[in-house]
Amino acid sequence: MALVVGVRFKPAGKIYYFDSADFDLSKGDAVIVETVRGIEYGEVALGKREVEDDQLVLPLKKVIRIANEEDKNIYTTNKQKEKEALELCKEKVRLHNLPMRLIDVEYTFDMGKIIFYFTAESRVDFRELVKDLASIFKTRIELRQIGVRDEAKMLGGIGTCGRVLCCNNFLGDFEPVSIRMAKEQNLSLNPTKISGICGRLMCCLKYESELYEGKRSEGDKNGRNCQKYAGNEDDNPGNGA
Repeated sequence: MALVVGVRFKPAGKIYYFDSADFDLSKGDAVIVETVRGIEYGEVALGKREVEDDQLVLPLKKVIRIANEEDKNIYTTNKQKEKEALELCKEKVRLHNLPMRLIDVEYTFDMGKIIFYFTAESRVDFRELVKDLASIFKTRIELRQIGVRDEAKMLGGIGTCGRVLCCNNFLGDFEPVSIRMAKEQNLSLNPTKISGICGRLMCCLKYESELYEGKRSEGDKNGRNCQKYAGNEDDNPGNGA
């Protein structure tokens, strides 16, 4: 059992646990932490709590300090530099005529690494691009290929329900979604109706899946037709990525 806080590095990003040490931290506090990528700036998403060791990635890294005004200014400056770096990298991609689409760029807080995220239909030989970027930024460069669901999460958008995409708004992790979930809820299996803007099955198909499974099991035990628990497709527009 360890006393930890949950920290996010992006608004709807995954939550990571850190040793809270002697700091009195609450949800919403900005902190500086040590990660495998280096020193990072994050926000406390889960206040102090005790967590079983089997739920932690050991050894647990520590919160270095509560972010001060200087840290916050550095973070803001880095965000501005990310926009400039993205435009410069796009120009270099065009120059090298590479079949890739840049999605986002991220600076580590200590400027020890710059990570460029991109999508591509196949593997891309970007060695010359990395050399160019390293000579410009004078730091370590990483190019990371991502999938369409991650692309939707980073860019955001509006789902078929008219709301902001769940993955971009609050989902920290993607959970497996299957066509069986749509069948259990008696939804239309038309791909255009059950797919998000990323082209994959909508994340929200997962939300009520356990309820339908429970009702189905209950109906089977009582000898009833559990199909009556399934709703009309128009009642479940959903959204997701």
